[in-house]
Amino acid sequence: MQKRYLAIASGAIGIALLFGCSGAPTDNYYEGGMAIPSGDALPWEDEGPNYQYDSVIEQGFVETAATPSSYFSLDRNTAGYSYVRAQIRLGQKVAADSVRLEELVNYFDYDYQAIAKGKGLGVTAYMSACPWNSEHELLTLGIKTEEAEVSGDANYVLLIDVSGSMASAVGGYEGMSRLELVKYGANKLVDGLTDTDRVAVVTYASGVKTVLESTSATSDGKTKIRQALSKLTAYGSTSGSGGLELAYEQAESHKVENGNNRVIMLSDGDFNVGLSSTDELTEFIQDKAQSGVALSVVGVGLGNTRDDLMQTLALNGNGNYSYIDTQLEAEKVFTEELSGTLYTVASDAKAGVTFNPDTVSSYRLLGYDMKRISEDDFNNSDKDAGEIGSNLCVTVMYELVPVEEAEENGTGLAEVAIRYKDTEKVDQEVTLSVTGQEKETEDTLFASCVAEFALVLRQSKYAADASLANVLTRLSDLETYLAKDKYKEEFKEIVGLASDSGYYHPKSN
Repeated sequence: MQKRYLAIASGAIGIALLFGCSGAPTDNYYEGGMAIPSGDALPWEDEGPNYQYDSVIEQGFVETAATPSSYFSLDRNTAGYSYVRAQIRLGQKVAADSVRLEELVNYFDYDYQAIAKGKGLGVTAYMSACPWNSEHELLTLGIKTEEAEVSGDANYVLLIDVSGSMASAVGGYEGMSRLELVKYGANKLVDGLTDTDRVAVVTYASGVKTVLESTSATSDGKTKIRQALSKLTAYGSTSGSGGLELAYEQAESHKVENGNNRVIMLSDGDFNVGLSSTDELTEFIQDKAQSGVALSVVGVGLGNTRDDLMQTLALNGNGNYSYIDTQLEAEKVFTEELSGTLYTVASDAKAGVTFNPDTVSSYRLLGYDMKRISEDDFNNSDKDAGEIGSNLCVTVMYELVPVEEAEENGTGLAEVAIRYKDTEKVDQEVTLSVTGQEKETEDTLFASCVAEFALVLRQSKYAADASLANVLTRLSDLETYLAKDKYKEEFKEIVGLASDSGYYHPKSN
């Protein structure tokens, strides 16, 4: 599989180097916002590249007459946005393969249509003009899950990376080590547990160790959990696969019927002892997922990081993938979105959208480039797909090229089907007919700003007239809307920082 590599030194100044498949420099790296020729020697060059992404290959427009249907797996991973934000705050040019458009859009919460109790999942359609191509239209599908009443207890195993790289700085501006931030997030998780929930702590570095056997989260139990966390120190190499093996053993030995059995892995993802390739880990984690124990992956730190491995683990472990770079983000993941992050209500979730060739000439799914599936997989209820947690939103966007002479009162735009298994593992399907007359909302206007931002950062060949200036102008029209959500307000700040960096110029320049 083709890879790109980005080596990053964390400190007061962020420095990045982009590598091609051969390991030779193919771009500039940046110091203090200034480009330095890629031919210059790097102080850590002998150590090799230490930041690795899966290549994201953007999918193009599809002719509706030839291929009317689009199928893909659904989830709500949000790590991509946090990675992008961290790079921009450090003054670095964002690595194109770190930009997974759907993870940027799905980082934010949206006020989609409420779900009736017992319905599990619902979908609503919205139409708008395409901001970066005046001849195109945007179809936004807003998917929302029901807020579940958690009936079973939690059986969590915190699998914590304590290898030497976890002693490094988070990203140069927070003033914490990666391990310190992991402890902060883990303690926030413990805050929200009840007396009948359980937590074990497993660590991995040069070796693996059960630091704390599964312990009830009573008042005394929480004290023991916090004490175990406080004693963790970083050392040695990274036996990630060994840690996973021991963590799953802990989870399975205390498995709760009808409960939330889950390994929560907190790491920078650098496996250098045991299984370390994405193919090996895919086979390993798919086998473990069959046990009924889910895996949530929480990334931390820039530099010496394997985003591709963490992505592989989350996609194949029936879990989700987030990334924490600040205390605020740790609180978002482990406090504000705890049930959504850690309690799955729609498993093996996937979508199928069939467009009407009489009204849609061609279409392009924005993002989900690594999550496309075949029609056979969509129709196979046993095929593993994505997971969505409780009371969460998932946003899907299509850029449409309309048929020029379509009748004004045509026969509709598209048919949507969402398939998933509910909490009882019963197959469910939700369908929706899209007429093309649906109205936009402030939510969908904001989501289109995030999508345009992603296109610019990727320097996408499908960006057309997209620009950061255009995004900032449109965000200014949403000031009252942004003021209701601190994360959306922060997004405008991040776009401004990216614009000021000078790395992202309109195509005409």
